[in-house]
Amino acid sequence: MAEFTLSRRTLLTLFGAAAATPVLAACGSSVGGGSTGSTGDDATGPVKVGLVIPQSGVYAALGTDMQRGWDLWLSQHDKKIGGRDVTTIVADEGENPQSGVPAVQRVLQADQVDVVVGLVNSATALGAAPVVSEAKKLLVVTNAGAADITGKARTPYVWRTSFQNAQVAAAAGPYLAQQNVQGGVFLIAPDYAAGTEVRAGFKAAYEAAGGKIAGEAAPPFGTTQDYQPFLSQIRQSGAGAVFCFFAGAEAVRFVQQYAQFGLKDTVPLYGSGFLTEGGVLTAQGAAAVGVKTSLFYTDRLDNPANRAFVDAYRGAYQAVPTCYSVSTWDAAAVLDRALGKATGLDGDSLSAALDGVGAIDDSPRGSWTFDGQNPRQTMYLRTVEGTPGALYNAVTADLGQKAQV
Repeated sequence: MAEFTLSRRTLLTLFGAAAATPVLAACGSSVGGGSTGSTGDDATGPVKVGLVIPQSGVYAALGTDMQRGWDLWLSQHDKKIGGRDVTTIVADEGENPQSGVPAVQRVLQADQVDVVVGLVNSATALGAAPVVSEAKKLLVVTNAGAADITGKARTPYVWRTSFQNAQVAAAAGPYLAQQNVQGGVFLIAPDYAAGTEVRAGFKAAYEAAGGKIAGEAAPPFGTTQDYQPFLSQIRQSGAGAVFCFFAGAEAVRFVQQYAQFGLKDTVPLYGSGFLTEGGVLTAQGAAAVGVKTSLFYTDRLDNPANRAFVDAYRGAYQAVPTCYSVSTWDAAAVLDRALGKATGLDGDSLSAALDGVGAIDDSPRGSWTFDGQNPRQTMYLRTVEGTPGALYNAVTADLGQKAQV
């Protein structure tokens, strides 16, 4: 396992130079504090978990889904994980590392949690990694998709139950190559880290399978309101299909403008699953019908674990579960296995236990395993079906088991 390092320059990049100094100052030796949190020597003692999720800002809806997944698992397992009583401390990640990393620090220092679960923002996850490493506590990431989290910058204390950005996109590459798309595929994703990883992952997999890239575009992230110049590029390229990566409000705008521009009926739209996941699908309305995406989950998966999960989730929350709910549900499931056989609550013991959990064969997403601290999992091609107000991601194809790219 590679040694984990995160330089001051990297932290400055993650946080922004103006905000880096106070965060770095807080990462001193007091993080560990010499405390063991809960009674780690007692094999059946309680465990305290810090659930760090967005409760405010642009990612708050994802945080709601994540907490619902966590709470539902606990409610169905007598509020125990690995036979231990669980206390959950919920902290607001906010929407960037300036708020997210201090939230992780607080649950470790002030609340003395044994394990941290959650995190939507990749920069927050990368910034939190040295904090949990110094404290020798376990962090289970349930959304953030940057490759470095479980790749070049990995640490034995950080595991992920969600996905890697390129992993999701690359799964669609061979499928589209097999469709023999006339004119090739146009690739578009915003000009930030996740968009770059998606473009690289899809392009490598698509070209390796014999596909041709018709063109690429990287709209400014977070500021693009009008996609018409990029839609004009797509039309002029002669591409026979488009693969994209957008999420949140950008996903709503792009899908709606794609339809309004007249491309929907002539150039099929594909993307990473976040394009049509959760609340954005409702907001997109009729413009989303027919859009195809790759992802590891949809509530329409037909397996016993998912049918039971969807029924319970609907009953508890009068809502449909999302991939964000499932990733956090599965965090509880893998911690249950790890805590059941770990020799203590310290990060070294829990990391070693996670390394041996084997197949998670009762997950709503289907059976999956850890591979390099990131899930090796089945990806599905999903197609938006239904009518506005009742849209859903139907399963179109099984894209096979995919590891981190």
